[in-house]
Amino acid sequence: MIEPEHPKLSTARQCRLLGLPRSSYYHRPRAKPAEDLALMRVIDEVFLAQPVFGSRQMTRWLRRQGYAVNRKRVRRLMRLMGLEALYPKPNLSRPRAGQQVYPYLLRDLSVERPNQVWATDITYVPIVGGFIYLCAVIDWHSRAVLAWELSNSLDAGFCVRAVQRALARHGTPEIFNTDQGCQFTAEAFTQPLLTRGVKLSMDGKGRCLDNIFVERLWRTVKYDEIYLRSYGDLTEAHTHLATFFRFYNERRPHSAHDRPDGQHFTPMEVYRRDRAQPLSA
Repeated sequence: MIEPEHPKLSTARQCRLLGLPRSSYYHRPRAKPAEDLALMRVIDEVFLAQPVFGSRQMTRWLRRQGYAVNRKRVRRLMRLMGLEALYPKPNLSRPRAGQQVYPYLLRDLSVERPNQVWATDITYVPIVGGFIYLCAVIDWHSRAVLAWELSNSLDAGFCVRAVQRALARHGTPEIFNTDQGCQFTAEAFTQPLLTRGVKLSMDGKGRCLDNIFVERLWRTVKYDEIYLRSYGDLTEAHTHLATFFRFYNERRPHSAHDRPDGQHFTPMEVYRRDRAQPLSA
């Protein structure tokens, strides 16, 4: 984190070292109307349960629940939150100009070991008077959260920092899977992975199951932590999420690792145990 009173490093220098634009550090998002924030919380909960809802269907659902909203408002809020319905769209094979999209490599792939496949995604986190974004990197085999970052904007920088931290702490994956968002097609994100020989994989547009383990992580984080609190600001959110991810990794048994003999394992127990095992010939 930035230390404004650091005796040797200026704020500008610290931002450069972190790969963070100085404007992002000084940026203070304006408070959103209380009605919008309350509505965004509802939209977030509905979208977790029904990720196929676009702005039209979300508007219909909200109106049936008694909310006086129009589609234009719902669409604007969903864009702010980074939510996009998971359904097939026209011209799916056409990438945006200047962005390279990589094929999806995980279909029918048997994931049997740590660092075989990593994945990442971004989700919206409400705070008092506004919202921030959370990016996490997980290991598909163990479901362990290898690194995470918070940001008050949707630029690629905080995603890059999360991946750099995961690489520094846990080595290099064979495959790295993302969606086709601009944060993950940016050269600043893809080039460090390609340089290490990582195969890049990207979800197909409208493929709701392509990154299913990250989607399940978001449900757990939202219902077991975020929805139970009211974060005052990014710093408070960081403190509580750090505690939660330690609990999730180290103490909370994951249902994917239940055994018939009644043993239960946490994500990091599986990650460390299976990394220590030699690969079979």
